[in-house]
Amino acid sequence: MTNPLLSTDALPHFAQIKPEHIQPAISKLLDDAKAALIVATDEETPADFDTLARVLSVATERLSTSWGAVSHLNAVANTPELREAYNGMLPAVTEFYTELGADEKLFAKYKAINAKAASLSAPRQQALKLWIRDFVLSGAELQGADRERFAAIQERSAELGQKFSEHVLDATDAYAYYATADELKGVPDDVVSAARNAAQAEGKQGHKLTLQFPSYMPVMQYADDRALRERIYRAYSTRASELGANPALDNGPLMQELLMLRQEEAQLLGYPNFATVSLVPKMAESPAQVLDFLRDLARRARPYAEKDLAELREFAASALGMAELQVWDNAYVSEKLKEARYAFSDQEVRQYLTVPRVLQGLFDIIERLFDVKIVEARAEVWHESVKFYRLERNGSLIGQFYLDLYARTGKRPGAWMDEVRSRWARPDGSQQTPVAQLVCNFSSPVDGKPALLTHDDVTTLFHEFGHGLHHLLTQVDELGVSGISGVEWDAVELPSQFMENFCWEWEVLQQLSSHVDSGEPLPRALFDKMTAAKNFQSGLQTLRQIEFSLFDMRLHAEPGSEAAVQTLLNEVRAEVSVIVPPEFNRFQHSFSHIFAGGYSAGYYSYKWAEVLSADAWSAFEDEGVFNPATGKRYLRSILEMGGSRDALENFKAFRGREPSIDALLRHQGMA
Repeated sequence: MTNPLLSTDALPHFAQIKPEHIQPAISKLLDDAKAALIVATDEETPADFDTLARVLSVATERLSTSWGAVSHLNAVANTPELREAYNGMLPAVTEFYTELGADEKLFAKYKAINAKAASLSAPRQQALKLWIRDFVLSGAELQGADRERFAAIQERSAELGQKFSEHVLDATDAYAYYATADELKGVPDDVVSAARNAAQAEGKQGHKLTLQFPSYMPVMQYADDRALRERIYRAYSTRASELGANPALDNGPLMQELLMLRQEEAQLLGYPNFATVSLVPKMAESPAQVLDFLRDLARRARPYAEKDLAELREFAASALGMAELQVWDNAYVSEKLKEARYAFSDQEVRQYLTVPRVLQGLFDIIERLFDVKIVEARAEVWHESVKFYRLERNGSLIGQFYLDLYARTGKRPGAWMDEVRSRWARPDGSQQTPVAQLVCNFSSPVDGKPALLTHDDVTTLFHEFGHGLHHLLTQVDELGVSGISGVEWDAVELPSQFMENFCWEWEVLQQLSSHVDSGEPLPRALFDKMTAAKNFQSGLQTLRQIEFSLFDMRLHAEPGSEAAVQTLLNEVRAEVSVIVPPEFNRFQHSFSHIFAGGYSAGYYSYKWAEVLSADAWSAFEDEGVFNPATGKRYLRSILEMGGSRDALENFKAFRGREPSIDALLRHQGMA
């Protein structure tokens, strides 16, 4: 058959893509894109929007779609052979996009189009504005040696980010501890059963514990054995560091070089630091503004966090006989305290949240609120557990999405949404509908029963679907600003965090729940206990996010930080944290968000967008959670608009005013 990566079919042939397909296909698509760039920048080629789309965007979009399929498989179905093939082409792909983003002739074409932009539609004007901004940030105005050095920095940074991610994946997958039944006392039965099955599959005795989150977290939360919790915590918190099981996977040197390269990139572009560069395409105006925002939030949250910690320590001493609380005790003691105070446990709630029921309830909400229909469909997938769906309105296709829910070896930790392709009115006159990938790392089904989700898992699922809806429900036809494209990075979390709020509505939980054995819905009494505990330790959780955000921003705003990463993190913890991890903790060595995931000098976005999402949700609180008029206004003002208008304008169109922090503080019990 022909190379599946060269197929022009609407959807990628994931099941057929092999490592040996990558080099020839991507090389061919790179050659096609380079040829298209030569034509696009030729003096004879008219400087108009449609011509450049027809000549250049078609070729680059085909390259990005195929390379996106390869990158996706590298993240969710990693093998040594696939990794080698991916890494073999990464420099060439990075080099092309660096050259494309800095091409002087192409930059001149877009500036010529922009000079007569008044005749263009608003989405096209916005796309042009963003492209011209990005040309400058991509080094298009650099000359000579500076230009060459900028390109070299981009290539090396891409390699380092990929290596960082590989180290975290490999360190996570390499660890195993085979626990006895006694060591696992207190751990939920289904987790114990899964661990026993995993050990038996390898022909080993005991129960296989890993650093995959569905294995790690239940041990930390429920295992009565304190020594086991410490063992697993140490392994988890030293992953990919010089203190980890395999020092060859140490991410320390990679972090140092990445930070040096980012600072050098900023200087080449004429900025004082990388944080300032990072904020150019974001809502926030300066590192100082972000730091002030974070410190103000920390000041407001600290009294609540101190109270949370005091209660935790007092309960540990009086009820559990722990004279001194250690960090590997926190999740365990918190769970015991919550059970004592609110008379329920996460494990009790989990029995009511089966994957089939939660998915059906989620789909019902989306269908009811946004007037669409979600239908399971067939497509080639990368693993047998992956599902594929169509999103329709009045029988017409709006978009499609893949759903990959379960953790497994070779799959990157975490949860994310990624685009397969975007909505686009193609130059040939056809309408391209968007396709998304929604990825989580939940516990798999065990012993023939449906998989169970914690309430936190459910909010994670809703969060990623918020991203997915932002991508899939757009009505914008311009490639650069449809869906999540062109949306400011610190606003892109608004739709995702907005969706989390549904998980705390009684009417919604009734739809999402069905006991794994009896089929009974979640009892109202149990829901009331959950609601009472909603802001349990919200002060501690808020300070934890601020710690990560402040560390990230300072790291990229202070030149020379690469020589003192641990020292800077210690300073941040001393400033805002009430729980200080032990000296051996190397959290930063697996902080993939900022070293391998695009959130560098942008992790604050989660808290920034929480202000927007909480304020947006307050409109639904005021007008009715399923008020069709409010749902339609949110759909029209935010989801359908994508990046075709500044995020603040989208928000004001929905709320009728600028955002306020009041709703966030109220939702988190810190008003």
